[in-house]
Amino acid sequence: MAILLTMIGRMTDGLPLTASLEDNQQSGRSLTEYQNQAKMLFKKLTASSPPKRSLESGSYVFHYLITDGVCFICLCEHSFSRKTAFQYLEDIQGQFNVQYGHRISSVTRPYSFIEFDNYIQKAKNGYMDSRTRRNLSNINTELQDVQRIMVQNINDVLDRGENLAVLGDKASTLSSMSTKYKRDARNLNSWSPYLKLGAFLVLLIVVLVYLRFWWFS
Repeated sequence: MAILLTMIGRMTDGLPLTASLEDNQQSGRSLTEYQNQAKMLFKKLTASSPPKRSLESGSYVFHYLITDGVCFICLCEHSFSRKTAFQYLEDIQGQFNVQYGHRISSVTRPYSFIEFDNYIQKAKNGYMDSRTRRNLSNINTELQDVQRIMVQNINDVLDRGENLAVLGDKASTLSSMSTKYKRDARNLNSWSPYLKLGAFLVLLIVVLVYLRFWWFS
């Protein structure tokens, strides 16, 4: 489990109000040291402390939330989402205030609200399950993104194929026109001597006609 410890304490005197620990035998971890650190935080934090913060402690991270003179703390593994951890703290803070808000300042015995552990366990399991669902949802989203990328890529390939076909048609047309122009040019070149001869004969006739009328008029 990623949420290993949850504690709620009164900040005016550091009195622990309730706590919920993971079974040490099941986890194979000793949480006594971290529980003591949480108790020390209740005494060290003040009204001027940041209302929300994450604090690394060895292999784990403390996340705490302060509201109305009460500190809500959970100890999580590094892999656990910080956003989810604070959502979890806000959840138990809201329910704790509903159930015990009017009695917080009057109790003197440590862990006076230990029965709240039942709600903490349910909330913790709920957030763990929702975290698993979110992870699966993220995987599905990533798969959908990959699928969209693949479809987009193949569409790009098809579009490029269409463009290439259009360019190929234009190239064929230009090639045909070029061939026609070359053929016409060759025809003109083959007729060029006859055209030159015809022009010379026309010029000669004009000169002869001019000379006849000029000299014999």
